[in-house]
Amino acid sequence: MRAVILAGGKGTRLLPYTTLIPKPLVPLGGKYAILEVVVMQLAQCGFTHITMAVNHLSNLIMAYFGDGSRWGIHIDYSCEDRALSTIGPLTLIRDLPDDFLVMNGDILCDLDYGSFLRQHVQGGQSVSVSAYRRAVPIDFGVLEYDGEGRLTDFREKPVFSFDVSMGIYCLNKRVIHDLPKGEPYGFDQLMRDSLSCGRNVAICPFNGFWLDIGRADDYESANENFSSLAEKLGLPL
Repeated sequence: MRAVILAGGKGTRLLPYTTLIPKPLVPLGGKYAILEVVVMQLAQCGFTHITMAVNHLSNLIMAYFGDGSRWGIHIDYSCEDRALSTIGPLTLIRDLPDDFLVMNGDILCDLDYGSFLRQHVQGGQSVSVSAYRRAVPIDFGVLEYDGEGRLTDFREKPVFSFDVSMGIYCLNKRVIHDLPKGEPYGFDQLMRDSLSCGRNVAICPFNGFWLDIGRADDYESANENFSSLAEKLGLPL
């Protein structure tokens, strides 16, 4: 099974931790690099080949992970010379199989990545998106009113829930076949284009543990609670 990890960003949301090192190599719990956790999980789920799409400080990432033999998995690299967003990097990888997993490199999650890919293949989907229910609090009193400006409802600091993309997808390579090579193209564009052309996109709700640690406060929380986090993810301490 094949996975592509998007690891080319500058990690600006994670400053100052990413001042000197790329975001995927930021340490977690003083024991692992963030991306190392993802690599270990993919190997445990039966993946045999990972391609890392790299750009910013790519030499450090390549030096750290090498060919992947340390984790019992083959790792190679696709190098970008400019930012290509989330889907654009895939157009530079020439040997993709018919179906493969794509994920961001700053996600901590106990999703069974192997089962997710197998479900995608068995369903014959063009795109499968792993989704998580996220509560979004509003810190203000919300006013609702009619066309004449009369109050019709009031809610104090309501909480709204949305199904959001987890940054983990499965794709069939026909989805990227006609995209311009080496040009920026994002997940948002993929979703809009899929809607407009009637492409088969499966949304796969996930109710387990998921944390995007691309922000400094989430990273700090993950570090402070590393012992419990490692237990959730099945990591050796």
